[in-house]
Amino acid sequence: MRLVNEHNAIDLRTVPVHLGLGSTAKPVEGFAWDPEALQAYSAAVAADGAEGRMVMIFDGDGPGDHCESHPAGDELVVCLSGSVTVTRDLDGVPDRVLLGPGEATINPAGVWHAVDMTGPTSILTITAGLGTDHRPRTDTHPTERVGVPGPEAP
Repeated sequence: MRLVNEHNAIDLRTVPVHLGLGSTAKPVEGFAWDPEALQAYSAAVAADGAEGRMVMIFDGDGPGDHCESHPAGDELVVCLSGSVTVTRDLDGVPDRVLLGPGEATINPAGVWHAVDMTGPTSILTITAGLGTDHRPRTDTHPTERVGVPGPEAP
């Protein structure tokens, strides 16, 4: 895993981009969701501290199998296609936001959340990765629109 200075087309599904201090943007070559690659990524971007962000696209279909929390900063989740429900744990109360194409939500720093995709779905995330934690999913999966943003929301 290494950060590279690449100016060609990048597939954000396989090669995330790290946004760092000084408004830098560098593809993360050789990135993988395994302990060794994650440790190498963390070491390579340590100087950016809480200001570093990872940009990536995820494709999926179905409920998420884990929850995660990003203590270093907020996370932006953008639905590119399909439908996704983001469920946040707000002091033990589920807060669900349904997103369609072009819609986004922000997961506040330190708030546990899960993502459920309905049908083939693509999302783009911009994540403050420093200190990210994961845990097994224990809640039920959403079946209704709750906490949907829009003009009718308080």
